[in-house]
Amino acid sequence: MSLPGHMDALISAVAAANPSTVVIIQSGTPVAMPWAASVDGLLQAVSSPPPAQDYLGILTGYQWYGGNETGNAIADILFGTVNPSAKLPLSFPVRLQDNPTFLNYRTERGRTLYGEDVYIGYRWYEMLDLPILFPFGHGLSYTSFKFSDLTLSKSDKDVKVSVKVTNAGDREGAEVVQVYVAQKNPSIRRPKKELKGFKKVFLEKGESKVVEVSIEVKYAACFWDEIRNAWVVEKDNYEVLVGGSSDVKSGLLKDEFAVEKTSWWNGL
Repeated sequence: MSLPGHMDALISAVAAANPSTVVIIQSGTPVAMPWAASVDGLLQAVSSPPPAQDYLGILTGYQWYGGNETGNAIADILFGTVNPSAKLPLSFPVRLQDNPTFLNYRTERGRTLYGEDVYIGYRWYEMLDLPILFPFGHGLSYTSFKFSDLTLSKSDKDVKVSVKVTNAGDREGAEVVQVYVAQKNPSIRRPKKELKGFKKVFLEKGESKVVEVSIEVKYAACFWDEIRNAWVVEKDNYEVLVGGSSDVKSGLLKDEFAVEKTSWWNGL
């Protein structure tokens, strides 16, 4: 995860000389950033080409390959022509050793192990309560957003989550509503929460919109039952957490729904 050569030392020296330093990183994977707290701004510059309103900037969740328009996209974001609306598609660990695959990387005499099981990304860091550099789903903007008025309705088939999103800043921008689900009393060990739905919303400054995310109950609540060789939805209560990232410290809104009967299913 280390940057090549003397890049970390160079960034640290420049930041010490100029507190207004902005660092632009172009990488296809997370990198270690021991200097992160000492720089004034950070741009993870991997984005898809046009249209301009879709430049993801800051911490992006698109293709990780910039293409021919990368330079123009970076310039548009740095100079404020475009307001970034990025969301990280993975967690950035503080160090390589914290990664869930650290002990399983490479083959052992031709055998590949996947010892991390379902605990990949944020599921791993949350279960072990490990500090991270940037959480899954995180992304900054030149404006700010507020979530409020969470409501939840459930039928036999669907869970519908509605939340009001307000652009509380002074310019237009986009936010991604992220819906996580956590089973209260699972019969097996499960991640603390799992992403089950999301939706992007564009808002003018001061504008508010109600965003609805609909998820089938069987997808919102299920896990794989290895004994029955089928998906299972257990009778239980399920907490729904909604916000702009996976970080519980960001003040995720909460509600819950109940499944009245355990059932199994196969296929889609």
